[in-house]
Amino acid sequence: MSTAQAESGRTITTDIPARLDRLPWSRWHWTIVIGLGTVWILDGLEVTVVGNIAPRLSEPGSGLPISSGQVTGLAAALYVAGACIGALFWGRLTDRWGRKKLFMITLAVYLAATALTAFSFHTWWFFLFRFLTGFGIGGEYAAINSAIDELIPAKFRGRVDLMINGSFWLGAVGGALLSIVALDTSIFAADVGWRLTFALGAVLALVILLVRRHVPESPRWLLIHGRDDEAERIVTSIEEKVEAGRDEPLPRAEGEITIRQRRSVTFMEIGRTVFAKYRRRATLGFALFIGQAFLYNAITFGFGAILTQFFDVPSGNTGYYFAVIAVGNFMGPLLLGKLFDTVGRRVMISSTYLLSGLLLFGTAWLFDRGSLSATTMTACWCAVLFFASAGASSAYLTVSEVFPMETRAMSIAFFYALGTAAGGISGPLLFAKLTETGVVGDTVLAFQIGAGLMCAAGLVAAFLAVKAERRSLEDIAKPLSAVADPAGEGVRPAPAPGTAGP
Repeated sequence: MSTAQAESGRTITTDIPARLDRLPWSRWHWTIVIGLGTVWILDGLEVTVVGNIAPRLSEPGSGLPISSGQVTGLAAALYVAGACIGALFWGRLTDRWGRKKLFMITLAVYLAATALTAFSFHTWWFFLFRFLTGFGIGGEYAAINSAIDELIPAKFRGRVDLMINGSFWLGAVGGALLSIVALDTSIFAADVGWRLTFALGAVLALVILLVRRHVPESPRWLLIHGRDDEAERIVTSIEEKVEAGRDEPLPRAEGEITIRQRRSVTFMEIGRTVFAKYRRRATLGFALFIGQAFLYNAITFGFGAILTQFFDVPSGNTGYYFAVIAVGNFMGPLLLGKLFDTVGRRVMISSTYLLSGLLLFGTAWLFDRGSLSATTMTACWCAVLFFASAGASSAYLTVSEVFPMETRAMSIAFFYALGTAAGGISGPLLFAKLTETGVVGDTVLAFQIGAGLMCAAGLVAAFLAVKAERRSLEDIAKPLSAVADPAGEGVRPAPAPGTAGP
């Protein structure tokens, strides 16, 4: 795109968003899910592996002079801090440079950083590359969620977004099982096995990078940035691929939007849009992210330490328990996801947050009474996280779909960064400090804080959640570039589509 073209400010009327939203589910959509969604598997692998190898890294012969608390506390906080900073840095570029360019660059950053983590021989090196790994992952959150929501039809957006964000837990299962093998000193030396887990993450990232080359740029982004000819070619190609697998022609697209093309949006315009025009939605985003970030970053990073500290589970066996709760986490978004498109966003978001919080309060009470074993504690966590995982995934869905197109990536980045900084950095640090004491009451307090924040977020969602199910993105939040069309309307959305799909 030339500068002259981008700054021309041409006004066009297009039906491209409606054409994307009216598409039936197809093999092409699965390629998008695989090409973009699989990065969450890597994130789950990373977080789980670090949580499970923490006890081993603190043992003599690991090759690193580091304590378990430093791994689950400082290193975890640095990873999350890197993700927060990366989300803001890359999120701005995603809105300016496009979705595809950034989801390729950020995955490459992750690949390099996690590979270099495998070569850690000094504590500072381990800390540095944990930070840089998070820096790459943070950019992925903004670029990937933007691209997915802009490519997936409106009637499937909720369930697909939840399923993709929930795939984090497939990586967690893999990380848990991988750590069992990697930490078995009869197979690998104590200073080798944990390094191989990071090396495998880099190999998987390389495979995803190769697959991702075939994912197109978002036609919605191209339209606004003066590249409507390219957007038309991409959508036509998608329609041809989808129609090739059908016995009947595609339904007619209904709904147009008139936009004045532009090159960029200023920070002031983003801030005014998000925090003035959509302040209720901003409050909702903060509540959802803070609640889920504290719960997940604190508990996920510290689960292995709880098992070894309070239930005398050998460090090499924690992966079995984590694999079980990871399966429960994935099943939540998988089984409940469709309800976010049918029952609706408000009911499902508020209920998943509230149920997980109440179940966590119950788990804390049983733990405090000494009524739990390693097995029953894991069962309680499965119940808690079945609902919490669906709720946490819906936080990303919410901030991705309720703000205008031009601010989408930056909005995701901003809420992720601030919410995670509040819950995701303080969570691991506080939780590591509480669990290291070996006092049951301290760990119970950490559980209760997480439960309270989840319940509070659920109550906020009950009042403020947006009824975005089965609506086009342009209908939920009118683009900043939208202008009145000849009929006097800025956006003419298509009617609610049918229900067939994954």
